[in-house]
Amino acid sequence: MIRTPLRPLARILDARQRGENPDAIERENIRIRHEQMRDRARARAEGRLLVLGLLFLCCYLTIGARMGLMAASEPEEPRTRTSGASILAQRSDITDREGRILATNMETYSLYAQPPHMIDPERAARELMKIFPDLNEKRLMRDFTGGKRKFIWIKKKISPEQRQAVHDIGSPGLLFGPREMRLYPNGKLASHVLGGASFGREGVHAAEVIGVAGVEKTFDDFLRDPANGGKPLQLSIDLTVQAAVERVLQGGMMLMNAKGAAAVLMDVHTGEVISLASLPDFDPNDRPRPPTQGHAADSPLFNRAVQGVYELGSTFKIFAVSQALQLGLVTPETMIDTKGPLTWGRFRIRDFHNYGSELTVTKVIEKSSNIGTARIAQMIGADRQQDFLKSLGFFEPVPLEMLEASGGQPLLPPKWSELSTMTISYGHGLSATPAHLAAAYATIANGGRKVTPTLLKRDTPQGGERVMSAEVAASARAMLRRVVTEGTASMGEVPGYAVAGKTGTADKPRENGRGYYKDRVIATFASMFPVNDPQYVLVVTLDEPVETSGPKPRRTAGWTAVPVAAEMITRIAPLLDLRPQIEPETLAGITLASE
Repeated sequence: MIRTPLRPLARILDARQRGENPDAIERENIRIRHEQMRDRARARAEGRLLVLGLLFLCCYLTIGARMGLMAASEPEEPRTRTSGASILAQRSDITDREGRILATNMETYSLYAQPPHMIDPERAARELMKIFPDLNEKRLMRDFTGGKRKFIWIKKKISPEQRQAVHDIGSPGLLFGPREMRLYPNGKLASHVLGGASFGREGVHAAEVIGVAGVEKTFDDFLRDPANGGKPLQLSIDLTVQAAVERVLQGGMMLMNAKGAAAVLMDVHTGEVISLASLPDFDPNDRPRPPTQGHAADSPLFNRAVQGVYELGSTFKIFAVSQALQLGLVTPETMIDTKGPLTWGRFRIRDFHNYGSELTVTKVIEKSSNIGTARIAQMIGADRQQDFLKSLGFFEPVPLEMLEASGGQPLLPPKWSELSTMTISYGHGLSATPAHLAAAYATIANGGRKVTPTLLKRDTPQGGERVMSAEVAASARAMLRRVVTEGTASMGEVPGYAVAGKTGTADKPRENGRGYYKDRVIATFASMFPVNDPQYVLVVTLDEPVETSGPKPRRTAGWTAVPVAAEMITRIAPLLDLRPQIEPETLAGITLASE
């Protein structure tokens, strides 16, 4: 900026010539300069004030808008909010193999209270007690009238009828929050498979639904993943078959006076578990709390099919015979010494009946000879027996897609002696679950290939590693068929469906690990059908059964587990699209004269 001089020389000389005072020019220039400086300062100050005013206006508008938004919204519970995290409530459905709903979601409401907004808190507490009798009236009255609580959860989920009843109380301090809850429309059906769900993080407007057991827990991440677009989890379970299995199993457990029961139905080619039942069961809509005392097996939450580790008795005999056939040590007609008792040190191995001095290998299975099976196990040896049972999956928990399966660790002898080899061959000294047994029998049923049980629907066979040749598997199936037609499972025959299987009755060990009960057993029947082209394996286990229709109580599997399994196959075979094979009978009085 060019500044004008206060005493310009030209004007000073001109003023002197005219006799004027040159100082007046300087004073005038000073006045003009001060006025210009004042005008520039005023303009700068006015600009700053304008910008500051605009900033204050924006701040006031923002604060006012936020206050209006908060005034129009419902109050939120401060303790349930987390910085930068939102509650994801949506959860995918679970369906059976045909797409029928096993678990879904339902819109419901939670109930909470804001005591400072209540007009008559004592009346509100009394009316709530009429709707929810399980509430603590004294505590509710103290919370409502104490003046300290500003937010109180009353119920995390309520029914539409309860919501209307609370609404009719008319108290402004009782409020509802929308939320999503897990619903199991079939009640107790397949409860041990599904497991159940509960609430995780909770807020006034939403609650996080998380799996706590069963497939709900195992597939929790999949069911909660928004990337799946609500795609349901499809299981291998068949809802109609599951209902039939549970109904028959419940009736059989009551008829046989059993403490508990389990059943596993499995496709021998794909490994799909079509039905898995454990009794007593529970309603996942109102899942009970885990027991804090007593024995875990007494709780309805205990899954006997995958957690129940039992000695499965004579059902193991077919494994010893199959391995001996595979090794070429015997043939189905090889004679086995069955003179008893078989002595090993101070131990004696006896048969249930005296079967004579010799039996063929087929008869050993048919008659269920402990001595004959132990003799065959001695031929095999401890090391080879271990390898074979390991290949069938008896050394690890069943890799089933449910949380409880990991707890079914088989119990192996600390030292695998020759005595262990003999006793394990007929199902004593090694404990496993019914699911283990079903998978092992499926290997025999499908021609000798190992299958891994799964709760997910599959469309193709697994084609696992070969454990035994197809010829050995066929011979084993033939022996198991004779058990039903001629042996200990004679009540297991189902007209139209050729059933093969093996009974197993094992003394139940005491809880303290000291010996066995004399009058308590685990009765098991492991079967496959139809034996000419096996499609399914069914294992039925009863805990402490006793059949009392005769003059003496009968506890063996042939009298308890076998008839239950036979009735089950009769019910479910048509549901599995298996057509009965009925052989035509000869018509009386009619003779074929010529072709």
